Amino acid sequence: MNNALTLPVNLSVGSLDSYMSAIAHMPKLSAEQERELAIRYRDKDDLEAARELIMSNLRFVAHVARGYNGYGLAMADIIQEGNVGLMKAVKRFDPDMGVRLVSFAIHWIRAEIHEFVIKNWRIVKVATTKAQRKLFFNLRKSKTDLGWLSKDDADALAENLDVDVKIVYEMEERLDGRDMAFDMSNDDADDNNTAPVNYLEKQGVDPAVLLENADWKNHEEGMLQNAMANLDERSLDILTSRWLNEEKATLHDLADRYGVSAERIRQLEKNAMKKLKSAVVLEA
Repeated sequence: MNNALTLPVNLSVGSLDSYMSAIAHMPKLSAEQERELAIRYRDKDDLEAARELIMSNLRFVAHVARGYNGYGLAMADIIQEGNVGLMKAVKRFDPDMGVRLVSFAIHWIRAEIHEFVIKNWRIVKVATTKAQRKLFFNLRKSKTDLGWLSKDDADALAENLDVDVKIVYEMEERLDGRDMAFDMSNDDADDNNTAPVNYLEKQGVDPAVLLENADWKNHEEGMLQNAMANLDERSLDILTSRWLNEEKATLHDLADRYGVSAERIRQLEKNAMKKLKSAVVLEA
């Protein structure tokens, strides 16, 4: 939607009731009025027509958003994301399709809300793929209705969404999990503090591991130097020019230097690489 198009009804923290009251008084459009406005926007880029289409359907967005009230997220934020979806739908709506705007917009509204819920419901993302997102919302609804998931429920859900039943159980575990602060506050600090910061291993600081890694690196460098020392002068020069010098030489540069074809230089380079690899493997 054009950046010049904005909503005159502000939806900020603490003003949800007044917002809901305001959109409830927005005039509804007849099918003919909606079609005329959509044509004006499509053919003439009339932003005022687009604005009227959006304003008349804000109550529909709020109705859809109420269905996502159980995710612990601010309803004002959910509605706002739904409004973004409505604006995207208005931009893409074709009045010649023969359907009302709300029927077309529902996909865009839910898509924006779903994206918002997935990104903000947990610190650790519970769903990343399209299949996982569908499973997330379907499974959470099933658990809300049933309270728990039986084997038959899991099998039916897996079949309906065309996923392995193991994926259903994995998502159920994610939904049952809870975020934990990495570092507890001072008020929670005691001898039994189980914050992750206290029991996660810090990688890369073990002196024995550091010494072993340093020794192995030195050993590898020594093997490589010994292997290169056994190359003929031309092969060594080709590898050095192609890979070790600051300004890398091309195959054609080396072909001119040695009076052979670029393909011959490529073959010599390949053979030299094989010799290095064989020598290093044998010494290791």
